[in-house]
Amino acid sequence: MRPRTHRTVLTAAIMLALTAGPLAAPASAATPGAVTRAVSGPDADALRAAIAGLPDADATAALVRVGGTDGSWRGSAGVHDLVSGRAADPHALFRAGSTTKVVTAAVVLRLAAQGRVDLDAPVQRYLPGLLTPAFEPVPVRRLLNHTSGIKPGEGWGDDFEDQYAHRFDILTPEQVVASAVAQGPAFDPGERQEYLNINYTILGMLIEKVTGQSYAAAAERLVLRPAGMRDTYFPGTDPRIRGPHNRGYESVPGPDGTSRLVDVTEWNQADRWAAGDMISTTADLERLVTALFRGRIVPQPQLREMFTLPPGIGDATYSAGLQRFEYGNTVYWLKSGARYGYSTQIAATADLSRTLVYSVNSTNAKGSSGNPVAQRIVEALLRQGELKHS
Repeated sequence: MRPRTHRTVLTAAIMLALTAGPLAAPASAATPGAVTRAVSGPDADALRAAIAGLPDADATAALVRVGGTDGSWRGSAGVHDLVSGRAADPHALFRAGSTTKVVTAAVVLRLAAQGRVDLDAPVQRYLPGLLTPAFEPVPVRRLLNHTSGIKPGEGWGDDFEDQYAHRFDILTPEQVVASAVAQGPAFDPGERQEYLNINYTILGMLIEKVTGQSYAAAAERLVLRPAGMRDTYFPGTDPRIRGPHNRGYESVPGPDGTSRLVDVTEWNQADRWAAGDMISTTADLERLVTALFRGRIVPQPQLREMFTLPPGIGDATYSAGLQRFEYGNTVYWLKSGARYGYSTQIAATADLSRTLVYSVNSTNAKGSSGNPVAQRIVEALLRQGELKHS
């Protein structure tokens, strides 16, 4: 089967609310200015209730870590697998999806701080011949904040059945980029923002060219080790998750209208590469956001790129590696990730007064309407923040 164009969309109950359309506040949030009870620390009862009852139709397991200056909470629910029914491993590895982009952005920004990458220089300087003359100069910064104008590359089809049939096949990053470049530009750099994996796939190539190392080796040296991410790795073409992990499942409709759960744990994700091929843990992702926001990975002024939206684009929400979300009087910087069987999010305030990391074994991780379990987790956190500040 010939690979078809696959446009990456932000899915699976991420973005601290609904993924489709504007970010929405919880329907039952407190009224601004209302008199409420004093709140200190995460609302453990609300968080426990958010993940209670697993496995259910929406998820088979959930792992949650909430942190911040006013306390922390850890919780897990569900099962390791549906066959044995034993409890989910709270320290499990999982496919972290597009949270990989946070690591990729941090590597590029570290290289910029070292004077090895100029964010204002065109990517054509570092990767000559990669883009055709049809493309205007594309500054590296335009790749980081998804304003490059480069179209998405090919994938293994547009629906689950097509992709599942090719889950052990290899589609290289070079093939993906070549197929994107062959289509020509979608728009001039900086004209608008369109979130696409292709930007970070090209950044992975830039990292390899500048460092002379593989992407995985450079990411480990410049980000994973400094952040203390001991269990995180990049599997390459290995379809397995090496180490303790909870199984992932996808709900697939049958011909009679009922659904069945298909085990999707083993899957070659090599085409996602620097855009979404990382395997991690909730503890490691918490270490990442903490070290990053404290300036231990990327120094100033480069760190400001992660908290700066591209100017002149009114509806832009993406910075370098992150996404901005404002709720009430609080701004969160977050990144979500979704691979079949696994939905992930990291989120934090810039001052680290509140952090959230979750991994939900969603049975519809690529669905456009979001995951109810993930949304309940987020709503518990947002309600708590509003109670605290009201």
